[in-house]
Order: sequence, then C-alpha cells, then structure tokens
Amino acid sequence: MKLSTKGRYGLRALIDLAANESAEAVSMQSIARRQNISESYLEQLMRLMRKAGLVVSIRGAGGGYRLARPAGEISVGDILRALEGSLEAVTCPGNQEENGCEGADFCVTRYVWQRINDSITQAVDNIMLDQLADESRRLQEKGGSANIICNN
Repeated sequence: MKLSTKGRYGLRALIDLAANESAEAVSMQSIARRQNISESYLEQLMRLMRKAGLVVSIRGAGGGYRLARPAGEISVGDILRALEGSLEAVTCPGNQEENGCEGADFCVTRYVWQRINDSITQAVDNIMLDQLADESRRLQEKGGSANIICNN
C-alpha cells in the first residue's frame, strides 16, 4: 500500500492542528507554513476532512480550524480513509460479500490478502491523533524545530 500526498500531507496537517490547538482556532496559513504545504492544496485537504467530520472551520477574525472531536477519538485510519478512501493493500473479489470470486472457497491466497488488509486496518485504527500530537510536542521540547517540515 502506498499513500498519496493527500494522505501524507493531511495526516501531517492534522497532527499539527492537534499539537497547536488552543482556545482559538488554528489558521490554515500557520499550518501550511509550518508543514511546508501550499495553502491551496491544504484547503482541498481540509475540505475533505471537514466533510468527513474530522475538523470544523471557524470564520472571521481569529478564524481557522479546530478538531471536530477530541484528538483521542480520531484515529490515523479515520484521517487516511477521509483522504484516500479504502486502505486495502490488495482488493480480492473472494473477500467481497457481493459478486465474489467463483474460486474463493478453494483459494488459499485470499486469506493472505485478508490478513494483510486486516493488519493495516488494525495498525491505523489503533494510532490516535492525540498520541501523535503529544509526540510532536515532545520532540519540539527536546529541541526540534516548531516547523515540522518532512518529506513524507
């Protein structure tokens, strides 16, 4: 499975939002600057995440974005699915409930694909945004730059 820039940049943006959230909304400009993401691309990502119920936008002076629910209730899987769609590494018709594969009952490899997909789902659904935000703040306190510019 390979994530697109939508998934990678969107995850970075939400970690930044969670790590920098306070009483006020976090501006898109500040996230874009810290993460080295163009504002127009970040706007597209935030629109998708708003539609998925992960963030809310605040208009006006002091406006920006806030998480729609606590960071401890948002998983990496929630974010990636909002931006990427399905996270399946392999789509096997034998593992689909409808219009499955004729040979599914005798296909050994379908169990391999299902286990890989299940492992990915379990991994991304068990990493919560608050954990990543805490780690981001810890690294910043340790002497890391407040501008988390990453190539991923």
